[in-house]
Amino acid sequence: MIGRYAFASIFAVSLLSAADAARAQETHEATIIIRNHRFEPSELKVPANKRINLKVKNEDATSEEFESKEFKAEKVIAGKSEATIRISPLKPGRYKFFGEYHESTAKGVLVAE
Repeated sequence: MIGRYAFASIFAVSLLSAADAARAQETHEATIIIRNHRFEPSELKVPANKRINLKVKNEDATSEEFESKEFKAEKVIAGKSEATIRISPLKPGRYKFFGEYHESTAKGVLVAE
């Protein structure tokens, strides 16, 4: 009987590991840089229907607040630092984002394709 339980436990752990690996493959990594109160690139293509880990590197000396009402993200990024913003899968389309502290220049769009 102990052998059956051990086999069942190993089988369950391997299924969970496979599920974790599948989730990791579903996540897309992307990077945007804040420089001179602008996003570079200002238009970023990402795959639709996949999670996105968006790394935002702020090369300016001052803080900026990355924000999007369309994909519900908001994060203050201190000067000379970076942060990762996790975005749920997006349907195909264009999703605006902006820097709240420099809204006149810090504008961009994610294009989910």
